[in-house]
Amino acid sequence: MSEPSILLTNDDGIESVGFRALYDALSEFADVTAVAPATDQSAVGRKMSTNAVVSEHELGYALEGTPADCTVAGLEALCPDVDMVVSGINKGANIGAYVLGRSGTVSAAVEAAFFDVPAIALSLYVPAGGDLPWHEKATDPRDFREATHAASYLVKHAEPAGVFEQCDYLNVNAPMSDPDGGPADMQVTVPSELYDMTAEFENGTVELHDRVWERMRTGDIPDPDGTDRRAVVEGRVSVSPLTAPHTTHRHEALDALAETYLE
Repeated sequence: MSEPSILLTNDDGIESVGFRALYDALSEFADVTAVAPATDQSAVGRKMSTNAVVSEHELGYALEGTPADCTVAGLEALCPDVDMVVSGINKGANIGAYVLGRSGTVSAAVEAAFFDVPAIALSLYVPAGGDLPWHEKATDPRDFREATHAASYLVKHAEPAGVFEQCDYLNVNAPMSDPDGGPADMQVTVPSELYDMTAEFENGTVELHDRVWERMRTGDIPDPDGTDRRAVVEGRVSVSPLTAPHTTHRHEALDALAETYLE
């Protein structure tokens, strides 16, 4: 059996620690070509460019563009014959239904679905609290071990098992490695529906705030078992099988309106 070929991208940038950790892990058994943003492109969603400067990189290619750009550029021009697109490892979780459209990491996987190429998005849940701010944590490749282990397992086994016959891509969120504990369990989940964005207007400025992260810091999350956020906060690897937007359904009420439009 030949080794799988993978287009590897992300949104934290090609030089990020999580990206290199994932590249090294997948390269142990796969032919990996990096096509990733040259700089941090976090939270750009599926923003698309009309052109993107490409530079050769020791891992493949660096683009002056977005994660979605990278998927299209890779699948159309730079490495068109790959078996799978893998995006990550993002430093910071991408959990909850409301986050999916904002995430550059997830958006790169969504873009692959329109090419009928299986994809996996991977993110690392970095808990807040302690002496260091969360963004100063996860600076060592070993911090990403739970995510790289899950990635390797799913890349090897998901497609042969028929997983992608029932979904377009997997959104995977892993906890940080626990040096004093064993490996985390894996749980199949659905995106949490919890939404707690607030906005305050003062002195000509609107301050937007996502209170979900405060809830996670204190453990005050109402998410039931089986949701991505509950799984990750409790130390499990969350795997959500998802389809590319936007799913449509027959809608009788709208059909009736369309029928009477010109009356």
